[in-house]
Amino acid sequence: MALVTLDRINEARALLEGIVRVTPMEHARDLEKVHGTPVYLKCENLQRTGSFKIRGAYTRIHGLSAAERERGVVAASAGNHAQGVALAASLLGIKSTVFMPTRAPLPKLAATRGYGADVHLHGDVFDETLAEAIAFAERTGAVFIHPFDHEDVIAGQGTVGLELLEQVPDAATVLVPAGGAGLVTGVGTVVKALRPEARVVAVQAEGAASLRLSLAEGRPTRVHNPSTMADGIAVGQPGPVTFAHVEALVDDVVTVSEESLSRAVLLCLERRKLVVEPAGAAAVAALLQHQDAFEGPIVGILSGGNVDPLLLLQIIQHGMTAGGRYLALRLRVPDRPGVLASVLSRISELGANVLDVEHSRISGALALGEVELALNLETRGLEHCAEVSTELQRAGYTLVREHTV
Repeated sequence: MALVTLDRINEARALLEGIVRVTPMEHARDLEKVHGTPVYLKCENLQRTGSFKIRGAYTRIHGLSAAERERGVVAASAGNHAQGVALAASLLGIKSTVFMPTRAPLPKLAATRGYGADVHLHGDVFDETLAEAIAFAERTGAVFIHPFDHEDVIAGQGTVGLELLEQVPDAATVLVPAGGAGLVTGVGTVVKALRPEARVVAVQAEGAASLRLSLAEGRPTRVHNPSTMADGIAVGQPGPVTFAHVEALVDDVVTVSEESLSRAVLLCLERRKLVVEPAGAAAVAALLQHQDAFEGPIVGILSGGNVDPLLLLQIIQHGMTAGGRYLALRLRVPDRPGVLASVLSRISELGANVLDVEHSRISGALALGEVELALNLETRGLEHCAEVSTELQRAGYTLVREHTV
């Protein structure tokens, strides 16, 4: 299979001038301290439609013949690709139809319609949505726009790599969130052509690591029921086009846990002041989970920022839990007036915040004259959790159980 060339990506860049934004590069000094080397983040979450997908969608749709444009385009997506196709088609004056899962987040649904697409909700899982979009294409003659497995899509996504190397010319490692692998193969094409000594690393969620499995099997191989909060990279199987590029261009595939993904989203929000969806934060998750694993300078791509506010709230709570920002304690204390106030006062002195407290005299394990306090605290991290527990015991209170929650 002939691979996409650097010339083709340069042509895509000329085509996209005035359509997409040159997204900024953030210097992540906090992550630099952890890795002991410069770390930068390419902010594609600030791209039009909130992700890199507009690059590939516009390049692909622009390449259609007049007859194909007349028939319109159709896509299946849970969000980012949908918005990219809808905007690209609108800019080119082409009718677009997008199929989305029935549980698609309302903000993504509204945005896709806002960009001009005719949206249909179908299927509880994405495979059902995809099958219906393909059936629609067969019935109507509309051109199906694949989210990743097409040379034009790869060429469009590769323009991220051109910008990246202009902004950080000495990049030694490039971390790229990867689902179907359109972005990582496009970026990999550029990096291997212009800076072949640099390493291109695909980052996948542990529960949806189809690239790693496919490389081990030597062919595109399906991960059944991919499970991750990072829906943007929850792809069960790469396509034959992207797989051929991955084999040739990607140096390594690393996986990240759900805890690392949620911590990464929280870090981007707290330290970068950037809203990044879990899939978009996968490169940051890799930097948190795989410390000292990458040669610098390191560039991670923040591939998207389209996250439902309700999900974002859950992710923030999950990230705070993973970072040790909550502590649950059970203490046995004397049953006499003023003891509860003393415990709470000591916790306040230690800088922890009490979220709730339960006071119980009913337990077979309690001695006569004892009560048990169940406390949920907000803390500053794992070290602070340990400090609070230690100091309460030094104050004479019996610690029955503790855990970060």
